[in-house]
Amino acid sequence: MNVATEKVSSELLELVPEEKLALDRILAENRDRPGATMVVLTLTQEQVGYVSPAAQRYISQELDVPLSHIYGVLTFYSFFRTSPIGRHKVSICMGTACYVRGGPTLVEKYQQVLGVKLDETTEDNRFTLEVCRCVGACSQAPVVMIDDDIIGRVPLQDVAKTLRGYE
Repeated sequence: MNVATEKVSSELLELVPEEKLALDRILAENRDRPGATMVVLTLTQEQVGYVSPAAQRYISQELDVPLSHIYGVLTFYSFFRTSPIGRHKVSICMGTACYVRGGPTLVEKYQQVLGVKLDETTEDNRFTLEVCRCVGACSQAPVVMIDDDIIGRVPLQDVAKTLRGYE
């Protein structure tokens, strides 16, 4: 490991002061509750936006539970995030109707246009790309949700156009 890599690695291990304050408040209010791990992780994500590696270690230490348990909870439940999310969330529906009507090809096109893979965020932190299950707009398949906006019948050639209003 070189000096630059060591610096980046050590930064990932440190809590930002605001994050530590939020965690201390959450832990103080919930430490002794039954199911504290789930409650603390959920509140951390709600208040911070995600559960960073540094936060995972801190919560593990403060609740006196193994880090592997914290990681297990975070990876078991799909709604938890371990990295920051972009300002706009692009969710491509992969429910049956959307899948059959071109969902997988739409995923590939969004990956190409945004320059990221699924569950990644663009370098400028504008967009996070993910898939979701049925959004209840099957007659509009294939469907893309950008934040809370549902965009139906998205043709491949219009993928870039769907993003324009969110830049």
